[in-house]
Order: sequence, then C-alpha cells, then structure tokens
Amino acid sequence: MFELLLSSLVTILPDYLYRRYVQGKRWGREITFFSMWYELRYGITLCTVLTISLITLVFFYHPSATTVTSYFRTVTILPETGGRVAEVRVENNQTVEAGDVLFRLDATSQQAAVETARRKIAEVEASQQVAGADLAAAEAGIEQASAALEQARDDLARNEELRDRGSSAVRLTEIERLENLVARREGEVAAAAAARDAVKENIDVLIPAQRASAQAALEQAEAELAKTTVVAGTSGRVEQFGLQVGDYVNPILRPAGILVPETFTEQERYVAGFPQISASVIKPGMFAEMGCLAKPFEVIPMVIVAVQDVIPAGQIRPTDRLRDPQDNARPGTITAFLEPLYAGQTIGIPAGATCIANAYTNNHDALDDEGLSTARWIYLHVVDTVGLVHAILLRIQMLLMPVTTLVLGEH
Repeated sequence: MFELLLSSLVTILPDYLYRRYVQGKRWGREITFFSMWYELRYGITLCTVLTISLITLVFFYHPSATTVTSYFRTVTILPETGGRVAEVRVENNQTVEAGDVLFRLDATSQQAAVETARRKIAEVEASQQVAGADLAAAEAGIEQASAALEQARDDLARNEELRDRGSSAVRLTEIERLENLVARREGEVAAAAAARDAVKENIDVLIPAQRASAQAALEQAEAELAKTTVVAGTSGRVEQFGLQVGDYVNPILRPAGILVPETFTEQERYVAGFPQISASVIKPGMFAEMGCLAKPFEVIPMVIVAVQDVIPAGQIRPTDRLRDPQDNARPGTITAFLEPLYAGQTIGIPAGATCIANAYTNNHDALDDEGLSTARWIYLHVVDTVGLVHAILLRIQMLLMPVTTLVLGEH
C-alpha cells in the first residue's frame, strides 16, 4: 500500500494534473470512471511498474522473517533403568535444585544384590583369617618335620661313625633304614614347605583377588541401586510431571516428565528464517528490528550476529534409497541468529515466543567510497531510503497485531 501511494505521487498525480490543467479535461466530464483507464494510461502503467519495482527492491534488500523464535533446552526426566515407582518427592510445576531427588523406583532386588555382595566380602575376610591360621599350622609343620629330619640325620651319623670304627654293634640294615628315614624326613620337610607356600599364595594372591572381585560386585550392585533414585541434573522447573506411586517408567518408552532449566544459554538469542532469495543480502552485522506477540506494541532493535551456512532442507541421512530433490517438501530458509542491540530489551518475552523481524541493508560504508559512480550512488541511497517503508510496515503490523490475532484470527 505504501509503495502504491508513493508511486502514484510521481506517476498518476502528474499525469492527472497534466490532463486537467494543460489539456483542460475535467473530472466527471472528459475524465470519468470509465475513461480514466484510457486518459491516465501512462500514469497507471508507470505506477504499476514502479510499484512492483519498489516492492521488489524493499523486500530484496530489506528482507523480512515471519518465523522468529528463541529456542530453549529441556531435559527429559528418565530413569537409567525401568521399574515401578515407589516414592514421589516432587509435584508438577515445582522448582527444584540440581541434585534434588525427584522420585524413587522399587529397589528390592537391587538391595538384595547389595547385601549379597557385602556378605561375599565378609566371607572373603573370614577366609583370610582362616588362611592366617593355616599359615601358622604350616609353619609349625615345617618345624616339626625339620626336627624329625635332624634327629634322623643324627642317628644315621652316629651309626655310620660306629661302622667306620669297626664296631660289631652296628648292622648294615639299620644304616639303610636310617638313610631311608632321612630321605623320607627330607620329603616331609619339602612337603610342609610347599604347603606353607600354597597358603602364602592364597593370602598374597588368591584372597586379595577374591576380595577385589567381591568389592567390584558390591560397587556394581550399589550402582544399580543408585539408578533407582532419580535426581535433577540441573536446577529448573518440573513440567508435565504426573507420576504416581505404582506407575511403571522405562528409559525408552515411558519418560516421567520434562525439566525446564532455569537458565537458558541462548535466552537472548533469536533464530530467524529468511527467504533463500535473501542469501546474498543477509550478512552478520546487519541491523534488524523484531516484534513479538508477547509484546505487541514494542519494536526491539536487533543485530544479526551469525548466519548459518547451510539450509536445513538439504539435510540427508544414510538410507537404502537415493534421495530425489523433488521430494523436498519445502525449499527451506536462511537461518540467522539475532541478538538485542542493547542488553535487557528482551526481558519479559518468554522463551519460545513467536516473533517477526525485518533486516535492513546498510550501504553507509559503500557511499563513502570516492570512486563510486553517480548512478550507483543514487541507487544505494534509494536502497537505504526505501528501508523506511519496511520499518513503517513493521510498526503497523505491531499496532494491528492484537486486532488480527484476537478479532480476525482463528479461534
């Protein structure tokens, strides 16, 4: 409408003034509703061309986005294991702190596993005490076998000395018996030493390994028991939480609710989708203006801080079929990230609010170029000037937004 009014002032109006005051044609006689299309044909044609050109110029160099919003993160409340709810600690819409217990699952089997693992550790500790007693017995056995070996060796040495002196009191069979006895005593000493070494191996290697295995089993059982207690991973507000004692929750099929963190990393960053035809115009650093349904009479100055270098419509995932470009449901938009020009201007706008935005091309630096041609200089001035039309349109939209939403909108 503004483009049409501006174009008519320099096309239709001069044409009418020429017909009226130069040619003497008066409205209602020579110029009627039926002859107006012929009499003012030059002005109407130029007005149509100029209006279309002006609209194209405005929307190309000063693009608008009707889908602007601020995304926020949510945390799904899920247990690490499935089970029935035994206790609920919070209510829906309740604010919680990080680490607060939300609910507990039935942990009968997990508690039994923990108790079994603790009993296993006690059993290993008891076996260690028994092994200490076995070690003492093995040491005593070595001493007993060593004493018997010494006695047998002494008897053999005494009989061999008597034999060497030629005494008739010594028989060869007795010496052979004592030699066999010494050999047997030596074997008994070796066996007692081997038994002692086996007990030491149990104490130094086997029992510590058994204890470590039992301790690991206890830690695993305690970890499984801890999974039955679901805590808040971050501070925030619990939403869509209708859990009751006896309900069954599952980490895959049955979540318990949603936790909305109290701080949003991108609370003052808004995401806007501009038409693809504006890809050559949308640049980081461009100034913009935004209006939201949550604040219908306020226009917020913004600045584009980043532009996504890919279009989401082209995203693919590996499948067993080749993708046909004609299957794209919609062309996709240029994703730009906007932030308030001044801090605190978006306070009061809830996260996820629906907004609209206009971006404005600024040729101030290009106009300072001394080598710029006159035609180019005029063209850039026109581009910057027509941005005012889009700014006026945005303000009219914000003024009419309550009417279009509450009265003319679908209910």
